Parts: sequence; C-alpha cells; structure tokens
Amino acid sequence: MRVMAQVSMIMALDKCLGCHTCSVTCKQAWTNRAGTEYVWFNNVETRPGQGYPRRYEDQEKWKGGWTLNKRGRLELKSGNRFKKLFTLFASPVQPELSDYYEPWTYDYENLTSAPLGDDFPTAKPKSLITGEDTSIEWGPNWDDNLGGSSENGHLDPLVEKVRQQSEEKIKFEFERTFMFYLPRICEHCLNPSCMASCPSGAIYKREEDGIVLVDQNQCRGWRQCITGCPYKKIYFNHKSGKAEKCTFCYPRIEHGIPTVCAETCVGRMRYIGIFLYDADRITEAASVPDEKQLYQAQLDIMLDPFDPEVIRAAKEQDIPDSWIQAAQKSPVYKLAKEWKIALPLHPEYRTMPMVWYVPPLSPIIDLLKEQGHDAESQTNLFGAIDSLRIPVEYLAELFTAGDTTIITDVLKKLAAMRAYMRDITLGGTGNEEIASQVGMTGAEMYEMYRLMAISKYEERYVIPPAHMEDAHNLEEIGCSLDTDGGPGMLYDSAFNDPGDRPVPVSAGSYANQARQDGKVNIFMWDGKTHPEGMFPDTSGSKRV
Repeated sequence: MRVMAQVSMIMALDKCLGCHTCSVTCKQAWTNRAGTEYVWFNNVETRPGQGYPRRYEDQEKWKGGWTLNKRGRLELKSGNRFKKLFTLFASPVQPELSDYYEPWTYDYENLTSAPLGDDFPTAKPKSLITGEDTSIEWGPNWDDNLGGSSENGHLDPLVEKVRQQSEEKIKFEFERTFMFYLPRICEHCLNPSCMASCPSGAIYKREEDGIVLVDQNQCRGWRQCITGCPYKKIYFNHKSGKAEKCTFCYPRIEHGIPTVCAETCVGRMRYIGIFLYDADRITEAASVPDEKQLYQAQLDIMLDPFDPEVIRAAKEQDIPDSWIQAAQKSPVYKLAKEWKIALPLHPEYRTMPMVWYVPPLSPIIDLLKEQGHDAESQTNLFGAIDSLRIPVEYLAELFTAGDTTIITDVLKKLAAMRAYMRDITLGGTGNEEIASQVGMTGAEMYEMYRLMAISKYEERYVIPPAHMEDAHNLEEIGCSLDTDGGPGMLYDSAFNDPGDRPVPVSAGSYANQARQDGKVNIFMWDGKTHPEGMFPDTSGSKRV
C-alpha cells in the first residue's frame, strides 16, 4: 500500500446560482492575457446543453480518456503508442475555435468618438482573434438558462443517449423541461489521460498534493493532451504556443487558502479537502471491466484516515501529520466516502476524476410545490424521485456511468435530510425512522445538514499549508504565472506584445499604457500619479 495525498473539490449543485462569479474571477486571475481570450479554466454550464467546448462529452468523436483493449488493459481512446506516433505532427481529433467560440469585444470607441449625426452610434462586435467585425454565433455558455433548448437541446450528447433508451424521457416543452448548473474545472485526475498523451512529458502530477500541472518550459505545443483529455480542460495558447490548464490555484493551496473559484463562490457550494488514497491500486481500479463498477472501484482506493494502518503507511511515505489530520477533518471525505452523496463526473472515462458533485434535488422540491404537495414530507419526496422532472437516467449518465440505483440512493439521502430537519424545525426531536430509511443515523443526518447548509469557512475548506519556508514568495502579490518566462507574464517583449489586435479587458491589457490618445484609463490609475487627461491644468482659470 502506497499512501498518497490528493487535494480534491466537491460542488453541491443545488447551491449553484449560475452567477458565473467563479468563472469571472478565475478568468481575471489566470487567463487575462493574449492567446487565452477563449480560455475558461472554470466555466459554468447549463444542463441540458452542449457544454463548452461544444459536445465535449462525445468521446466517439473526440477520443478522450481511456478504454480497455482486447487484453483488458488500459489504453488511450485516441490510440496506442504507434498510432500516437503517426499522428504526432497532425492531431486532427480536437475541437476547433468554432467549437469553443470566437471571442469578441465591442467597438466602444465608436460610441465615444462618433461624430454628431442623425443616427445613434453602435458598438459592433469585433473578433479578439482577427480584429475584424464578426457575428456572435456561439459562446462559453450559449445554453444559459436553457436558451435555445427547444431547437438545440437534442444536441446534448447525454440527451441523445437517454433518448436512445426511451424516446419520451426528456421533453423540451416549457411546462416539462428542467435545468441545473454544472460548474467545471480540471478534474486533476488520479489517472490523467492528458499526462499519458503528452509526447514531451510536460504534464505532471505533483507528488505532494496531486495537482496536475503543465511545465511551460517542457511543453512543445503538440496538443496531444487536448485530444487525450475527455473533459477538454486543456487549452492551447495560440500566442505562446503552449498548453495551459487549471492549476487548482496551487500557490493559494500551498498557502493554506482555497482556490479563487471557491473563495469567491456566492452560493458557498464548493468544498475543498484532502483524500488519502492507495496509489498502487489506481490501474487496477481504472481497469474494472464493467463501467458501472468504476465509481465503487474509485471509492475503494480512498483510504480511511482514521485507520491506524493507513496512518502508519502515510508516515512511512513522509506525509506530514498536518496532512493526515486534515484528511480526518476533510469535508470531501465525508461527502464522498462516508456519506456517499458526492459523485465523480463521467467515471466511464477511467481517469479517476477528483472533482466530485452532489446531484441536484431542487427540481423535485419545485415540482411538488407546484402541484400543491408538502414538498418537505419524506413520503412525497421519496415517491417523487422515480417520476422526477429531471430524469434520473440523465444524472446517471453524468455521474455513475448509467447506474440509476446510485443516483436514486443519493437523492433519497438528500430528501431524507430535508425531511429530518423539517421535523426538528417544527418542534420535534428528529425522526430516527427517516434516517434509518436511508441507512443513516439521526446524528449523521444532522452533521450532514450542518456541512451542507450552514458550515463555516474553516469547515468547507480544510487545506493544510505547505512549503511554509517559502511562504513569503507565495503571498498574493499577483498571478503566479506572471514571472519572467511564464505564460502569464505581462507584455514586455516583442514576442508577447499583442500588437494592434484588440485584447481582453484586463490588467495585462493596460500594462503597456494607462492612457491612449490623451484619454485616461481610470481603472488603471493608481491614485499616485497626476495624469493631465484626468486633472487638466486650471491654473489660468478663475476658481469659484
């Protein structure tokens, strides 16, 4: 048994507001420079929907993740070593810019400088890639709030799959439709197919915390990693010629503070903690023949941090006591392993993803309320799960490789928690019968409620600090990639200069000049200088 530690995240989908605050703050922190205009390390998708990039879940087309060969051994879906060698200089199996979207800005200059006339000036959309006028036809969340679902909903790969089983399962008429938000970041997998796909060995998994990163000095821009990642969470920077991905905000994690997306989450839906796992059993767990058994196989390699044998083995692997204690207090361990209400995203890809989700229960509650029923009664809740407006089959295709039994069990636990707490709110002491119906105790149900509903900051984020001897360098003084030679460095050379092309509104965009054509950018003004454009000379005028 080789014990290793993994930083993991769990998101409770019922608490997601779809506000995209996480996406915007991540964008500003990590992808605010030329070459990453279309890149979103964190994005929030509306489901059902095609996702970002468009239909990324269609692995028959994109060939991402792992599969089992004829001998039952793991093999990249994009092909073995020989096939990868033949496609080294041409990797056509990856999304095009139109599958992401062509990023755009608006001609705001025309609004402020257009000459006086009879017509109102307009701000035409302009491509951030070419600088030319463009028409907006797709975006990072084009399906937002089911926009266009009546026409495009059937293009969701999961809708197609469920409909193959039952044509009547999903309808897009307004009165019967459903939706929920699905935030996505890099999964930082235990068995990352992106890392196995990289010919130059630039992608690596950190031994101390399991975060998957790209060595920018080693990357040669082969883009095989984009093909290999089934979640399509690796992006190509067309300016630097390098691959980039979510870093799980490792400078913050090393400092003991959560990721930017978690820190700024309005709905407080994200939990970050430590898993201890047996690294020797990853290949075995990922090679389970039955896809529906992959979820349980992944759970089985997650180790009990209270087990004396696990603690002994962890210390032999030089895992600090602070990390072992953090694993014992970890909210992700409780949600995923202990209570089994958090599930991995697409376990059938066999990458062993480490960003998990608590499925949404809200559509059940909303439906019961609309029908005039008591939406908190366990009898009504349990009975409504099977006839849920959001098909259990759809959730199963997302989180359990099609096993609806697991989804139903999770939804029943969430429903039981609501019913149990309703009894307490109405003056009861907690109905143990409700808890026993889902295999839990009243104390466990109350603890689950506390963590899911009213947990404090330090309960949602249990992150042991690391490398404290270098703590001064890890202070939040800016993007950790904004270093000499790093992909986030500001435009201070001929190679990185964005030229005349429009660039995203960001600190990097303003680094060259705070003023243009006598106008002052007040967002860039540091408050210390005295720009003439902002404070014109009034010495000759009479003050009143």
